[in-house]
Amino acid sequence: MRLLTDLHEIDEALTRRAASRIPPGVAKALSAVEESAESSKLWCGAAAVMAWKGGWRGRRAAAAGLSALAVAQLVSNGLCKQLAGRPRPPAHWIPHDEVADRPDSSSFPSGHTAAAVAFTAAVAPTWPAAGALCALPATMVAVERVQSGAHYPSDVVGGAVIGLAGAWLARRAPALWLRRT
Repeated sequence: MRLLTDLHEIDEALTRRAASRIPPGVAKALSAVEESAESSKLWCGAAAVMAWKGGWRGRRAAAAGLSALAVAQLVSNGLCKQLAGRPRPPAHWIPHDEVADRPDSSSFPSGHTAAAVAFTAAVAPTWPAAGALCALPATMVAVERVQSGAHYPSDVVGGAVIGLAGAWLARRAPALWLRRT
């Protein structure tokens, strides 16, 4: 029980700090990136550009990224959110009006973060430069989810772990499948 109490205290401290100390201009930039990532639009657009401009490596990176994203979304939004039922951070922790624009679904895990990390982590091994470019908006999405009061930091960490697992699975599944047949 002490571990859960400690986690809650850390979540509260980090959420309050992110919500109150991020300058308004930075918060607007974070919100713009998060909005573009809504429904995975940002990642699908990035995959389209990679496939169009990146030759075989771009197509392979795009396919890996989209496969990982699909796995991460299925696990985070389709399974974990249904099981967790965690409420969003309390509104009084968030000293700005973004808190009014939160979803009603479970807070755990962050599906936005899971998708962002999955896509980025799956793209990077095939095309490191594209992975590095994707890492900036992926990080911005994760920070925004806490700054806006939509998630606790532990929700974002959980989403990142799911994203990494989704990337690993998407990259390893073909080899695992071929080994079984």
